[in-house]
Amino acid sequence: MTAGTDAVPAKPVPIRAMVLLAMAAFSSSVNMRVSDPLLPMIAGDLSVTVGSASTTIAAFAVGYGLLQLVFGPVGDRFGKYRVAGLCSIATGIATALAMLTTSLEGLVAVRFLSGAMAAAAIPLAFAWIGDVVDFANRQAVLARFLSAQIAGIVLGQAVGGLLGDLLGWRPVFLVVGVCHVLAGVAMLIELAAHPGVQPLVSARKSSPSDVAADTLRLLRQPWVQVMLLSVGIEGFAFYGAFAYIGADLHHRLGVDLAVVGLMMAAFGFGALSYALNARRFLQRLGERGLALGGGILLAIGYFAFAIVTTAWVVPGIMFVLGLGFYMIHNTLQSNATQMAPEARGLGVSLFALALFIGQSLGVALAAPVVDRFGAPAIYVAVAMILPAIALWFRSRLAVRPS
Repeated sequence: MTAGTDAVPAKPVPIRAMVLLAMAAFSSSVNMRVSDPLLPMIAGDLSVTVGSASTTIAAFAVGYGLLQLVFGPVGDRFGKYRVAGLCSIATGIATALAMLTTSLEGLVAVRFLSGAMAAAAIPLAFAWIGDVVDFANRQAVLARFLSAQIAGIVLGQAVGGLLGDLLGWRPVFLVVGVCHVLAGVAMLIELAAHPGVQPLVSARKSSPSDVAADTLRLLRQPWVQVMLLSVGIEGFAFYGAFAYIGADLHHRLGVDLAVVGLMMAAFGFGALSYALNARRFLQRLGERGLALGGGILLAIGYFAFAIVTTAWVVPGIMFVLGLGFYMIHNTLQSNATQMAPEARGLGVSLFALALFIGQSLGVALAAPVVDRFGAPAIYVAVAMILPAIALWFRSRLAVRPS
């Protein structure tokens, strides 16, 4: 295992192929958040409560999480770019089927399928970038690629709300589905025209027993354990608090829910500011400095949320959280693409699964604390956990296998 060298020689980055893959990642991120503002419309149309309608969001998330470990090995075996393109098309079809459903059960089923197919795009994109970009340039390239994912997250709710008001909730899923299909078809056309877009296709077997054996082998490697533990704790702490910011702003500071959405969009702008300046950050701070600096900014942001008494400073705090999170998370992601070069798709899928499990546990375990003591108690806790894990990961980077 190497951290500073690649299994393939450095070569020019296939820009057009990456742009098309970014379109698929953007569509996947939009798809993940587009349902949120549609819940009242879905509930009214299907004659269910908003709480019941929210199971469509949970269904997408569960499908997305469960399929992480499937697409990594499949991408290693059949080509990450090809599999991501095919799954983007499948995601689009499943997403568009939502407009034909007439019951909540049917909608939950197609949203689960949409999430399951969407699970391929982003992890395989990171693994593919690991195949085609040398490690020295990878973090900056990943940061630029993240711009598409971040934009999708930021715009997903806005697009869903706007189109929902104009067209109704059913056409929204059709529009998102078409975006997926167009991105996937364009990727497959690009791959057919330039087969070198996917230079590495493993000859490794990909039966369930082989995948299980490879997974156990990776889990025994100390550096893989460091990576999975780091991202799991990061997801546990960060999202365990982040999930409750909107409700906390509404209940504690009296901010209107529509304004809360606009304020929270500042997180995306903080993330984009990192993505657009990642190369400068990396040159000035290095990986270890980015990891520690990100942890410190996250501590500052969450401590600020714990004591804030006025809403006008919230966008600034959200900006700091966005910048800090992507400083440390992008450092983790770039290392995840190199922690298992011989099975990169599987390695990145394990990384994504650890993040998903940590995030889910964090949100669930924070709920009773928030109900009893309020969100500021969680903010203070994570403001101590996040710089601690950043400091620990920074120390591990110093002795990373070479």
